[in-house]
Amino acid sequence: MFELIKQGTKIDFMGKAYIFFAISGFFILISLGLIFTKGFTYGIDFAGGTVFQVEFEKTPNLDTIRNVMNKANVGEAVIQNFGSDRDVLIRVEKNDEDLKRVSESIENGLTQEMKDNKFQVVRVEQVGPQVGKDLKKMAFNAVIYSIIAVLIYVAVRFQFIFASAAIIALIHDVIITLGFFSLLGKEISISVIAAVLTLVGYSLNDTIVIFDRIREKMREDKEGKLSLKDLMNNSLNETLSRTIITSFLTLLSVVALYFFGGEVINGFSFALMVGIIVGSYSSIACASALIYVIKKK
Repeated sequence: MFELIKQGTKIDFMGKAYIFFAISGFFILISLGLIFTKGFTYGIDFAGGTVFQVEFEKTPNLDTIRNVMNKANVGEAVIQNFGSDRDVLIRVEKNDEDLKRVSESIENGLTQEMKDNKFQVVRVEQVGPQVGKDLKKMAFNAVIYSIIAVLIYVAVRFQFIFASAAIIALIHDVIITLGFFSLLGKEISISVIAAVLTLVGYSLNDTIVIFDRIREKMREDKEGKLSLKDLMNNSLNETLSRTIITSFLTLLSVVALYFFGGEVINGFSFALMVGIIVGSYSSIACASALIYVIKKK
């Protein structure tokens, strides 16, 4: 029978703990640097403004659309393809004016400049700046509260040292995932926040499975026959196959969503795709190594 990971692996995870910490530290520093210097591209949910989704009969010239936006005097505009070459998403920063007037101004401009390419406005969305600001605050609070809830849960179920390691691993996953969004200029929307919260739960589940095995081994080894290093390594090796197979199968589904799910859930699936990879790494390489180093000290 085919096995992705052979049973009885004897990888010295604890011996490589500081290497794992160095790798994680590098990616965290890069991610934080990007977040504080480059920042994020916020979606309409957070940034406020008006979004127009326009479907053209033929592939349009985006530069021509940009010229239309400049002439329409609607402020800074972001123009990008949405799903296909014929679908265009136009996001303008002005939302304090009459929506009907802004829509008519854009439609009239497109009609004049693109007479040989018929189009229809599929969707119009408007979000005020105060609403966007409130949504940012609520999204930030949702992530913080979920992490606090995780801290309490793990501390009650295991020990505070386990809870601390789990929280550090979760923060590690969230920062690196957001770092990729900043690096690639991908839009942060409500669906991305939902993906981050999903990631917190998914990554915690992987970590809890490993922690359960460590606790079980500690109970079995009451006489202290195994060193802490061997006990931790054995626990990780015994759960390695389960962790990798589960993450791999979940990742396959998320990759399918990313490539075939359409533009609407692109950010959601990308966040999960990066998060699952980073979360699996932190569950295997970082969370348990943190417990080992703290207990050893």
